[in-house]
Amino acid sequence: MNALSLFLRRSRLAPLTLACSLLVSGAAWSQTAPEPAAATALAPAGIDMVNTLSGIPAPTLGAKAWLTLDATSGQVIAAQHPQEAVEPASLTKLMSAYVIFEALETGRLQLDQKVRISEKAWKTEGSRMFIDPNTEVAVDDLLQGMLVQSGNDATVALAEAVAGSESAFVALMNQQAKALGMKHTHFTNAPGLPDPDHMTTVEDLAILAQALVRRFPQYLHYDSQKEFTYNNIKQSNRNRLLWADSTVDGLKTGHTQSAGYCLVATALRDGRRVVTVLVGAASDAARTESSLKLLNWSFKNFDTVKLLDKGTPAVSARVWEGATETAELGLSEALWVTVPRGRAADIKTEARYAQPLMAPLTEGGQAGTLVITLDGKELERKPLLVLHSVDEAGFFGRLLDKIRLMFQ
Repeated sequence: MNALSLFLRRSRLAPLTLACSLLVSGAAWSQTAPEPAAATALAPAGIDMVNTLSGIPAPTLGAKAWLTLDATSGQVIAAQHPQEAVEPASLTKLMSAYVIFEALETGRLQLDQKVRISEKAWKTEGSRMFIDPNTEVAVDDLLQGMLVQSGNDATVALAEAVAGSESAFVALMNQQAKALGMKHTHFTNAPGLPDPDHMTTVEDLAILAQALVRRFPQYLHYDSQKEFTYNNIKQSNRNRLLWADSTVDGLKTGHTQSAGYCLVATALRDGRRVVTVLVGAASDAARTESSLKLLNWSFKNFDTVKLLDKGTPAVSARVWEGATETAELGLSEALWVTVPRGRAADIKTEARYAQPLMAPLTEGGQAGTLVITLDGKELERKPLLVLHSVDEAGFFGRLLDKIRLMFQ
């Protein structure tokens, strides 16, 4: 067997998988909000909640289930019974709002558009905006009726305006829940009326809340509005935290006899946003006090730091048979990480990608994974992408690299 035949045979051997580590310490602080990102299921398998790395115990709260999330990093700080099935009550209106906001963004609905109020919407039981049947009401007013006054009648009217019927709108709600990764959620109505099949989890509600504040910040003012008057009837927002803490700017309350008192709250402090979800409290006062306690605990005991900017290389990887010898690998968005206060310098990141890395490489293609750890525990993982395309080398360049690979 001649040398050329030998090298060709060896070049067909399967590549070995290696790992390239990039250690990051003393990460710079930044108070700038992150760029929007698609929401995904929280805390994937193998990833630890941040509070497991802290010696500070989570607060004791009088609630059936709860979760606190850093919306800047997307990490779950702590949770109790995050995947237990719960009734969302009027927290359902967060998903109704998401579908409506999407309709506004795509032009299928306009804020100044007049909606004719059906008998069905007018007759919807529960909390009300007190709209009259067979009248026309602006979408902007109906949104205030839904999100400030928690009006079930306004919610059904908007559902019919978007999808033609409430049942068709509910189908859109369930489609959107699936798209967001809300694996344990099923809706049967738009306002959140009790139904045995209308269920969710605090984990899924956190996914939804994070998606709302990231994708639709331009509509957050509805959630922070303290009162709204319609038909000469003034109603106050049921989220008492809007009066108790000036940094709180949403999101939604919920209550039925079976669900208890529920609240999805969010606050923005020094550029950092935290979302809390709490369900099954015994009273309005209890949900308010417990949610504020959870917000304060999350802000005081944990830091969120930026490790990497969007488009900044995480690693320069050796490329074989390419027009250039290296490829820059990075992330599609800025990398923020939440850790116990004072532990930013101990963060480590590891870039894992297959070797040998062979050209051609296409910009935006996934080449591996960036894993972020603290004390050996995994906090986050992100797809490692090719930042700039690498074309194949010419014949002799590829031949030379094939020979070099024989001796690796």
